[in-house]
Amino acid sequence: MTPAERPLANQHIVVLLGGPSAEREVSLATGAAYAAALERLGARVTCVDPGPNPPSGVAQVLTALKPDLVVNGLHGRWGEDGCVQGVLETLGLAYTHSGVLASALAMDKARSKAVLAAAGIPVPGGGLFNRHDVARDHVMQPPYVVKPNAEGSSVGVFVVREGANGPPRELAAPDWAFGEEVMVEPYIPGLELSVAILGQATGPRALAVTEIRPSTGFYDYAAKYSEGGSIHVLPAPIPDVVRDRALHLAKLGHESLGCRGVTRADFRYDDINDLLVLLEVNTQPGMTPTSLVPEQADHVGVSFDRLVFWIVEDAYARECAGGTA
Repeated sequence: MTPAERPLANQHIVVLLGGPSAEREVSLATGAAYAAALERLGARVTCVDPGPNPPSGVAQVLTALKPDLVVNGLHGRWGEDGCVQGVLETLGLAYTHSGVLASALAMDKARSKAVLAAAGIPVPGGGLFNRHDVARDHVMQPPYVVKPNAEGSSVGVFVVREGANGPPRELAAPDWAFGEEVMVEPYIPGLELSVAILGQATGPRALAVTEIRPSTGFYDYAAKYSEGGSIHVLPAPIPDVVRDRALHLAKLGHESLGCRGVTRADFRYDDINDLLVLLEVNTQPGMTPTSLVPEQADHVGVSFDRLVFWIVEDAYARECAGGTA
């Protein structure tokens, strides 16, 4: 690559990776992928890991480094819920992905569902319950899904099948680490679909629709990130009208939550009853070898390095425009 082809030459970029959440290992892989691409693009890269415990001293480290930009490769709590975004805002540093409010809102499943529903987007029913109540007895007729209200990557998720004798007892375990409130939703049969979004000044661009076929029967953490954990069918073998509906709802969800940069919208499609439901919008999608966003970008002709360059340019453009969402 010639100097003219290294568009980030002379830029000092910090990549945040690792962190304290349950998704630490995935974040390390995402951050490593970001760092490698940024170096190929000519940037001087410094990787900063806030550590596996509640972060401390990150502001001091970033203040000392004085980067031109921070690429947020963190997943889960603290890195995805508005906390680190608040630190970066306070320090006046340009950074990638969504801002404080959109990050916090998208991470809170109950609040984000309310916003999405108000925008006319179909979302699952159900509600919030105390984890001990859910562990004690069925709070709705099976089949249903139990998930932490503020975690990502299907961490701590249980599917209670029809005919189950009781709810997941793990919810009452003393070492449960995913909060006291859990979301309980009706289980929606059918296909698992996902759409990557690139936010742009002219409006968000939906890349494609992927069908995810998990080897375990459910798209949990292992299915997402383990080698062979799932099969991605791209483009998804669905009718054009369903594809177009998913692309539209993904863009609408991105806009409704006030997201910026790259996001990923996850759906369930009941193909028997033609019901398409938006489960959540992920503001910090993975960039690992098994991740959906880079795969969809490549499908539409955007290489991984070009995708990373776009993410960086989007963050710079937002900074020049005078703020974040």
